[in-house]
Amino acid sequence: VQLQASGGGLVQAGDSLKLSCVFSARAFRTYSVGWFRQAPEKEREFVAAIKGNGGEVKIADFVKGRFTISRDNAKNTVYLQMSSLKVDDTAVYTCATGQRLITSSLPLARAYDYWGQGTQVTVSS
Repeated sequence: VQLQASGGGLVQAGDSLKLSCVFSARAFRTYSVGWFRQAPEKEREFVAAIKGNGGEVKIADFVKGRFTISRDNAKNTVYLQMSSLKVDDTAVYTCATGQRLITSSLPLARAYDYWGQGTQVTVSS
């Protein structure tokens, strides 16, 4: 399974960006997808995740109300819509996937089996 994340870029504080994560896998609907981010000199942190059927999502508290996650199973794509971006949102955003994750494991990086290469999001003031 290979994941391709895209959509990053340089934006100003308050702007929006939509990241995409595309991957091909049999039984795509059985794969949960998570977004993580890592800023320079900081630990990787969980941002958002969505279960295979799209019926359950988890969003990190620090982006609730600003970020949403969704998926289009017909396009094998998961989206991270980011709004009201802040300078502190600057990071490399990476998507990851794993099969049949339970809800409690969605924020845990170790639960995911496959990782993409990441896309840079830079928010200027």
